[in-house]
Amino acid sequence: MTTMPQPLSPQKLLKDDNDNLPGSRFRKRMKNLVRRDQVFEFLKPQHHPLLDTRHNILLYIEGVTKSFDGFKAIDDLNLYIKEGELRCIIGPNGAGKTTMMDIITGKTRPDEGQVWLGSNINLLKMDEAEIANAGIGRKFQKPTVFECLSVWHNLELAMAGERHVLGVFRARLSGEQRDEIERVMALVGLSLHARALAGNLSHGQKQWLEIGMLLMQKPKLLLVDEPVAGMTHQEMDRTAELLTSLAGEHSVVVVEHDMDFVRSIASKVSVLHQGHLLAEGSMGEIQSDPRVKEVYLGES
Repeated sequence: MTTMPQPLSPQKLLKDDNDNLPGSRFRKRMKNLVRRDQVFEFLKPQHHPLLDTRHNILLYIEGVTKSFDGFKAIDDLNLYIKEGELRCIIGPNGAGKTTMMDIITGKTRPDEGQVWLGSNINLLKMDEAEIANAGIGRKFQKPTVFECLSVWHNLELAMAGERHVLGVFRARLSGEQRDEIERVMALVGLSLHARALAGNLSHGQKQWLEIGMLLMQKPKLLLVDEPVAGMTHQEMDRTAELLTSLAGEHSVVVVEHDMDFVRSIASKVSVLHQGHLLAEGSMGEIQSDPRVKEVYLGES
């Protein structure tokens, strides 16, 4: 009489080291699910070997026009951001600043024009997720952090390639990943608040945490919308230091209305008006430009 093979117990399935047994394959898959040093290909940020900044220009916006119900929010806009520079964008309400950032990040498609990251990557052929993975990070005016999580876990969740909330609590970080979180925490001034809940941070600290979360994605370009709105003077000074320190390794575009803050960080300022570039230059040149005085700084 032929002896029927006995089924493997669940314990045996999980413990067996024989690669040919289904239990071993299952166990290895389960281990890999919670590894932070090995990310699935579909979760990895896209790396673009086509990124070409040999001409020292990271972002090209050329001839961009966008209308909403007949109103031109952007009108033949031309703007160039150099690699590693800190650029401030100013302009009155309705000048097109938000629409411009929406177009760069793929939220809005222009009617005409071109937008390139480097000289080879056409952003208009990419969706929002692809653009973010290509190296463009955007910070909105209102901080969007996970208030029920600690500072550390917010940064861990934002880590390049990771998208699993459950993994934050179950996975094991590599030494390199821990070092990166600690580096970013120190950079944004939150090392002493690693275990604090994000919801308990001050408004300024939440802004810095969100910048840190963007930095965990290792962006080439940071778009920062009104970073000092609602901040104390001390927090504004710290934010100025932070954004200035990021320039060089990143290109940083700051949209801001607070002119004192702009003066404290800007080496080059672009002024938008009615959807097009009105003026561009140093802060001194912008302040002395009669067109800017008339349409933005409030002088006739």
